[in-house]
Amino acid sequence: MDLITLRSGPLGLVLVPAVGGAIARFWSEAGPSTVELLRPAPEGAAARCDPWSMASFPLVPWSNRIREGRFAFGGRRVSLAPNHPPDRHAIHGLGFRAAWTPVDRGPSRVTLEHRHPGDAWPWPYRAVQRVALTPVELTLELALTNEGDAEMPAGLGWHPYFPRRAETVLTARVAAVWLTDPEVMPVALVTPAPDQDPSRGVRVDRVALDNVFTGWDGQAVVARPERGARLRIAAGPPLGCLVVYTPRARPFFCVEPVSHVTDAFNLAAGRPDTGMLSVAPGETVRASVTLTPELRPAARGGARCSEGQKPEAWRRDG
Repeated sequence: MDLITLRSGPLGLVLVPAVGGAIARFWSEAGPSTVELLRPAPEGAAARCDPWSMASFPLVPWSNRIREGRFAFGGRRVSLAPNHPPDRHAIHGLGFRAAWTPVDRGPSRVTLEHRHPGDAWPWPYRAVQRVALTPVELTLELALTNEGDAEMPAGLGWHPYFPRRAETVLTARVAAVWLTDPEVMPVALVTPAPDQDPSRGVRVDRVALDNVFTGWDGQAVVARPERGARLRIAAGPPLGCLVVYTPRARPFFCVEPVSHVTDAFNLAAGRPDTGMLSVAPGETVRASVTLTPELRPAARGGARCSEGQKPEAWRRDG
């Protein structure tokens, strides 16, 4: 299994093109010890071609679930096979299970390509993922081109996994949240409950969420006091939704910048606020997200911040 390692200053990244163009590891060596900024893939995950064990993977040409894999668009009725048993819905697109081809690379950057010829998903497309590392941040870009002769529905995003620890806090300004049924399908758009509202800060070890938040302003912070680390997430349009997944009794949680809500292709038939993209033949849609780590300088004399105490200064890697 070919891996691609990128380095820039204190930051390092490992990619697995053959497993969904996924990130297997993203870390920083800027502090007194190595900090894993995303959950690292376990040994053997790449050889097993297991995207669910990766640190992050791209979402294309849709994110989250399509109810029973069925929807209608542009006069076509589409039926996609469930791809994550026992879930009976189609989930997370096609790209995360495809092999991506490196088309350009350097010590701190790589461009990957994934092409779909059209089958059950009847629209042929070309997806390009650009990964660039600097001494201070990681930037991920996705471009999706409709290579067919008819309008195509679409969505873009990323699915990063973070180490779940006590005291970890997610902060993100959002407007509303989709409540879900037992199959994680949307049923009602409401104001978030105070203890589940990222705008107020959410302790990820105290809540069990698997929800799409809408009205996201594109900024989020994952703060890990136990490592003296924060990771800033910055995304631009069309990534106006944030999926937050904090499963109980699991060693990870997810904060997913995405363009549309769950089952957007079906919901869009009756409402205009799903975030679904519509891509004309030959048109390209793009999205990007930047991850910027900040590490607290090591305290002199081994002193540590007490519970609730804010450090006086944080610094960006490099």
